[in-house]
Amino acid sequence: RAVSGRSPPPPAPTQGSPCGSASSKDSVEWEGRSLLKALVKKSALCGEQVHVLGCEVSEEEFREGFDSSINNRLVYHDLFRDPLSWSKPGKALPGGPLEALRALDKRTGSGPATIALDSLSWLLHHLPCPILCQTLHALSRQDSCPGDTLPGEQVRVLGLLHEELHGPGPLGALSSLAQTEVTLSGTMGQASAHILYRRPRQRPTLQTQWFSILPDFSLELQVEPLLESQPPSDLHTPSVDPTTHLTFNLHLSKKEREAKDSLTLPFQFSSEKQQALLRPGLGQATSHIFYEPDAYDDLDQEDPDDDLDV
Repeated sequence: RAVSGRSPPPPAPTQGSPCGSASSKDSVEWEGRSLLKALVKKSALCGEQVHVLGCEVSEEEFREGFDSSINNRLVYHDLFRDPLSWSKPGKALPGGPLEALRALDKRTGSGPATIALDSLSWLLHHLPCPILCQTLHALSRQDSCPGDTLPGEQVRVLGLLHEELHGPGPLGALSSLAQTEVTLSGTMGQASAHILYRRPRQRPTLQTQWFSILPDFSLELQVEPLLESQPPSDLHTPSVDPTTHLTFNLHLSKKEREAKDSLTLPFQFSSEKQQALLRPGLGQATSHIFYEPDAYDDLDQEDPDDDLDV
């Protein structure tokens, strides 16, 4: 996941807000550092200041693939070699990861700037989640309204987040800071980005964009790949009867069907049986019930419960 401040929502070039942030999720199968470097290159080509806080890879590895014009515009703040200032206290970033993150806001100066965090997952493992969210909130300058932000104060924050390393709590907190959230996935070897846009006083919108990243970290938008068609089945292949070699018979012969239809089931109350019960034949014995009231029998139908002494 990449967290961005004022950036156009990656990877599709759409208009964004001068304030706020965006996020993009990656996974083990679909890594997001290439997309982060592609967005860094795009910011550098637009003439912006680009500050990279490197935590997971070395400066040489991050700069690899950029030409000299892009590398000249990158200011790399190295937290990878000595994050806690143990080996060279004078040369390492003072104050650890938190002070290094806070110092980026002061180093952007005037003019539009891009801050790339590689990665937010590393920062989450070294900083409490509330402290990191507050620092990102101040870094992207969300305290001011879009109308109050001058063009020279526009700051974009890009951050890579490995979604599979964190629980729902930190993921939800960082998502609440993002104006644009990008989830990387793909199919058939082609990458896709599910982009969730959040704009002030507007409903969130979701868009899916297929893309590829060239060796020079340029974005190339693509169309959605078509699913591979299934090969046509052979029409001359004889069909196999699934009812063969069974231990029971699924079909009835003509004689068996006639015997089944002529059978009267015991629970069927036919008209002949009804007439035989209602009109007994001659010589058939009839039954009578003789009842002699007991002394305690209640024969008063108006109050049948008077013997209950209620």
